[in-house]
Amino acid sequence: MSDPVLPKEDLRVSVLQQPLVWQDADANRRVFGELILGLSGKTDLIVLPEMFTAGFSMDVEKVAEPAEGPTLDWMRQMAADSGAVVTGSYGVKTEEGVVNRLVWMQADGVHAHYDKRHLFRMAGEHKRYAAGRDRLLVTLKGWRCCPMTCYDLRFPVWCRNNDDYDLLLFVANWPAARAYHWQTLLKARAIENLSFVVGVNRVGQDGKGLQYSGDSAILDMEGKALVEPASQAGAFTAILRAEELHAYRERFPAHLDADDFSIRD
Repeated sequence: MSDPVLPKEDLRVSVLQQPLVWQDADANRRVFGELILGLSGKTDLIVLPEMFTAGFSMDVEKVAEPAEGPTLDWMRQMAADSGAVVTGSYGVKTEEGVVNRLVWMQADGVHAHYDKRHLFRMAGEHKRYAAGRDRLLVTLKGWRCCPMTCYDLRFPVWCRNNDDYDLLLFVANWPAARAYHWQTLLKARAIENLSFVVGVNRVGQDGKGLQYSGDSAILDMEGKALVEPASQAGAFTAILRAEELHAYRERFPAHLDADDFSIRD
């Protein structure tokens, strides 16, 4: 493996850890909109939870939107108003079926998306949503970013850094009953991939009675927390230092000994 191209600028990242109003997109967009506008000019990347418009609902007929629907328009406006990338996932109707789609919306309105690859069968997500096929890699201020969704965290091959990212990001609705798994796996993904990791989860109770403890985190490449708000609701920001990433990879270049591999369906 070759040495990766490294970012030259620091990156300000904000995670929005909030309770979600069950299956009420307007209410959720309103709450998140106020938080996002409060971050205008103060951050580069704003990360919302998985299914931030509805909670982790399997009622796709009620919660899914057209690809060019109100939430995409709202994200475009929020990114423009804040001057930051805004990202998070919600249900989207496609020709292949409804997908759990993470949208990466830039301030200039240009956007990309990632459709969740690993669907949480214990909740029947694999029966209600179609699985995505491809990873998404995007660049922000020289940082190569790889956004993923919740259950993807459990699959290290899918998450593996093949010299193609500096920041691995997860949006989630991860129940409190498995909070220890969430916390441990986020650290593992940071350490094994020599990458900063951001994990954003929700708090509160959903419409099915499941509790969520938050435990969002921004971690450095050693798995050490820069931000760790526990169960507190709010917006939390950390600065990712490009020089720290560069120095650590120079000092501990484990990526040079990684195995080559390919992923097949």
